[in-house]
This record gives sequence, structure tokens and C-alpha cells, in this order.
Amino acid sequence: MTAYAEFHRRSIQDRDGFWAEQAQLVDWKSAPTQVCDYSNPPFAKWFVGGTTNLCHNAVDRHLKDRAGQAALIAVSTETNTERVYTFAGLHAEVQRMAAVLKDLGVQKGDRVLIYMPMIAEAAFAMLACARIGAIHSVVFGGFASGSLASRIEDSEPKVIVSADAGSRGGKVVEYKPLLDEAISLSSHKPGAVLLADRKLAAMNIVAGRDHLWGALREKHLNTVVPCEWVESTHPSYTLYTSGTTGKPKGVQRDTGGYAVALAASMKHIYCGNAGETYFSTSDIGWVVGHSYIIYGPLIAGMATIMYEGLPTRPDGGIWWSLVEKYKVTVMFSAPTAVRVLKKQDPALLTKYDLSSLRALFLAGEPLDEPTAQWISGSLKKPIIDNYWQTETGWPILGIANGVEQKASKFGSPGVPMYGYNVMLMDDAGEELVGGDKKGVVMVEGPLPPGCMQTVWRDDDRFVKTYWQKLNGKYVYSTFDWGVRDADGYYFILGRTDDVINVAGHRLGTREIEEAISSHPNISEVAVVGVADNLKGQVAVAFAVVKDASVLVDDAAHAKLEAEVMKVVDNTIGAVGRPARVRFVAVLPKTRSGKLLRRAIQAVCEGRDPGDLTTMEDPAALQQIKDLTAA
Repeated sequence: MTAYAEFHRRSIQDRDGFWAEQAQLVDWKSAPTQVCDYSNPPFAKWFVGGTTNLCHNAVDRHLKDRAGQAALIAVSTETNTERVYTFAGLHAEVQRMAAVLKDLGVQKGDRVLIYMPMIAEAAFAMLACARIGAIHSVVFGGFASGSLASRIEDSEPKVIVSADAGSRGGKVVEYKPLLDEAISLSSHKPGAVLLADRKLAAMNIVAGRDHLWGALREKHLNTVVPCEWVESTHPSYTLYTSGTTGKPKGVQRDTGGYAVALAASMKHIYCGNAGETYFSTSDIGWVVGHSYIIYGPLIAGMATIMYEGLPTRPDGGIWWSLVEKYKVTVMFSAPTAVRVLKKQDPALLTKYDLSSLRALFLAGEPLDEPTAQWISGSLKKPIIDNYWQTETGWPILGIANGVEQKASKFGSPGVPMYGYNVMLMDDAGEELVGGDKKGVVMVEGPLPPGCMQTVWRDDDRFVKTYWQKLNGKYVYSTFDWGVRDADGYYFILGRTDDVINVAGHRLGTREIEEAISSHPNISEVAVVGVADNLKGQVAVAFAVVKDASVLVDDAAHAKLEAEVMKVVDNTIGAVGRPARVRFVAVLPKTRSGKLLRRAIQAVCEGRDPGDLTTMEDPAALQQIKDLTAA
């Protein structure tokens, strides 16, 4: 077994040789002629000249040896259903979906927007797009019409795949009205809408545009749709992520590099083997759902569990019951979910046979040490944190136990993963050498396979947002502060920009501010992320009101706060709703007019706000102090 330090060193110093070996983990129709083309930095093209297909690697290639093995296990505690699809069954359903999409006019390179709950049909749609060379864009089902409309406008889908409704905590969430409103708001109109009817809510069907999946599926029960072999650099999907500006960025992913990165990560990081079961508790609307519910486990020949429901319903043991029932070997969740489970009956952790489980991986937000210690002591299994982003598609920092068994450190996601040349940079743009120095976590280009190619239709934004020059080389910014200890382990300290992490969901404060400021009684607003024991962070808004009577009338304050919350719900979705909206006469700013967000955040968290010599009106911050102390 190669020591990990040498494994990582080779991935940086013999980049092409290293990745040529990893490329053997996937099937190619035609072999790549060049491993990495970095002739136009910071843009990297991986496995140039090779042709492949994500759906083939996830489904078709397993038919020879494991056609009858479970591939997709769709569990819903909301509808009390469990469906198990073998690789052969999944293959058939994906071909039916692919045939329907082709009937609706979808061709190679067309976009298909998927706005669905966590049901099997969503997986069929993603894999069907990959099968025919279409580019899918999955939008989280918790987003409201305004957020959905902006994504429709940017991706310009030929077809939208959706459903009548989802369900959360036993409460039906209607998707179709939200989708109809989003289409009306968007300047781009899809050619067709394909709908899965779960019989949870009545649907208003638009003649000529809307089609029911069930009826069209019946026409293609035996249709054969071969895989479309695409260039390695062909986009597989776009996934929108919040930024410091209101407009979300469409992270564009390739095909060949992504397939190789996922196959390698399943072997080296997650240690998942063909024939076993993988359970990621995420949602397909997020990057974890793309990489480690749909593509990664299936590429590795594993069964993957797709779960619709809460971790506490019917009780806090539901996830552990699934581990026992399906003999889960690898599980992936988020620190927020663990903190929720910590509040449940501890007996539920010993009620089920968890002997199949080898490790629990956590990501999405910083893992605090008390939470890590509690779940480690309760499960008596390795707890392995890892750190990555929508932009990278797989871990930047972690533990690669498939290469060398390495100890986890509570509070740290680990060491740089192979392919990532990670560094820390100070405010002056100088690299920090040695341990225990705080800097921004950066990665020297090129980014390894599987990372974003660019921002969808906006190369300029890709370069300006993420890259800067250091000693003549391009370096990628994660926008996260970090510290590296003497052993090379990193500790993530939080964002450098105005993005907050609420229960693993990345939200741009600008998006929330724009929603709140659309209320007629709000003239100005600042949103900050505030530390929270359960969710890691929550959004708190401070808004300047036009009608000052709200400031002295508690009933009017409560009424306006409820109205503002509803505006956010309708514009972004409940996922973007602030924990509190506080109303003030003025916001703290510098004399040059810049909002003092850091000072507001510090006051909310009971910390010293630091140097305030440039503040225009000290009373503005005092007002926030008084509100948060009340």
C-alpha cells in the first residue's frame, strides 16, 4: 500500500501519469489522447479526445455481472413506500425516460431542468439526460418561483421535468403551481413540461405543453435507447450555487473528468465496493446528491438509497433502520442532521444492527468537535469529515483511507486530497508556510478532474470570481478561512465573503436582501450569518423601515416581520427564510457608505466588533446591540 503522502505528491508532480491510471477505473468508447490540456489557464480540459458516457458507466456496464443486484432503493417515509430497482430494472426505466425526452424534442446538448422531490423518477431523468447527451440542471425542490424562474432563464431548458408535489413532515408541498408561476416569470419558455403524478395534489394541465410521465412511459416499455458517446469535455450538467451577487452561478461540469473523479473517490476516499450499499441523506438538488446519491455509488457498482423524508419520522431511528435493512456499508450525511439526531432517544442508536456500516462521512458545513465526539462515541464507527464545494464536485480535504489508514481529528475535515495542491494565503496575497496560521484556503491550478469547467455561458465570471495570480500561477479561491496544523490537517473557520451556510445549504446574503427589500415598507436591508448550535449558521436580517412607527409598536413589528418572512418564502423558498428580521432606523456603515457586515455579525454573536474608527454613526451599531440583547 502506497503511503498517502507519496500518493498525493505524485498526483501533483506527475499529474498526467497519475490521472491516466485513475482513468482506467471507467469505460471509454475511445481512449483519451491527452490527459490534461492546460494551455489556456485557468481553464483545464481533462482526458481530451476520449469519448464516454456517464449513464453507461453508472448503469450499462454493470449489466454483465450484476443485472439482478439492487441499484436504486427509493424510500419515502412521507408516502410509506419502498421501491428497489435492480441494475436491469434501472436500465429499463432510464431508457423509457430517455425515449420520452427524445419524443419531446430533447437532443444532445439541449438542457433539461429537473425540479422534483426525492423520488425515483428524478434519478431516471438525470441518468436519461446523461444517456442521450443532454445537460441536466437540477433545482432543489425547496426553491420558490422566483429562484426557479432565474434558473429557467439562465439554463434555457428545452424540457422541464417535475411532479405534482413533494411532501415534508407529512405536509404536501405543491410543485406544479410554483413551476407554472416560475415559467410565467421567466422570459424563456420551455417547449414541454413532463410531470410525474404522485396523486398528492391536483394539477392544472396546460394543453400542448404539459405531459404526464405515466402515459408517455407506457408507450416506451420496450424501447431501446443507446448511449450517446460524448467527448470527455462535453458538459454533463449545470448546478446553480449562490454567490456574493444576487444572480446564482451555473456551475458547469464535464463528463469524462467527472466520471473518473467519482470512480477514484469511491475507491480511495469512501472505500465503497461493488455489491454493497451506499446511503447519502442529501437531496439531489445539491451537489452531494449528484455526486454521491446518483453517480458515484452507481459508477462503483453499489446500490444507492434515495430517501424522501425527515431523519426523525416516524422516529429518530429511521436512518439506522435502513442501515440494518439494506446492510449499508458507507453512509454520508451532514453535521446539522447529526445535531438533530442528538436530541432523539439514545436507545435508537443501539436498537438496530449496524454491523455492516464501516464509516459515517459528514460534509456540507464545518463539523464541530462536540458533535463529532458524540456521534463517534454513540455509533462506535469511524466519523470522517470532508470538505468540498458545489464547484469541485468531490472532496478537497478529507481522509483517503483507501490509500492509507489515517486518523481523523475532531473538528478537522482532514488533509488535501490527491490532485489538489492546497495552500493558505494571507490578505496580502502571500502564501503562508508552516502551521497554525490563518489564511484563505486556495488551490493551485489546474483544478483536478471533476471540478467545474466554467460558469455556464460566462467564462469571464468564472475567472473573475474564483481565480487570482500568485507568482505567475493561477490559484483558485474557496472563499473559506482555514488553519493548518503541524501535521498538515486543515481546520475550516468560515467564509471570507457574504455567503452563509445554513444546515449545509449555501445561501447568498444578497439574494435574501433582494427579496426582503422588495417589500414596500423596507428601504434598506443587511443580512448576516449568525452562529447557531443546531444549523451551524442562520440568517438574521436588519431592515430599515420607511414607516418608523414599527420601531416602537411591538404588534406592528411582529406583523411586518411575518410579512417579510412570507416575501422571502415566495421569492426564494423557506430555505432562505431568516431566523429573525429586526427593524432599525439606520444601518451601521463606514463614512464611505460601506455596510459594516462583520461588525453586525460580531454583535449578534456576542463578539468584539473590532476596529470601528471608520464608522459614520456609532448609534447605528448600538441599536443592533440593544435589539440582540433584548
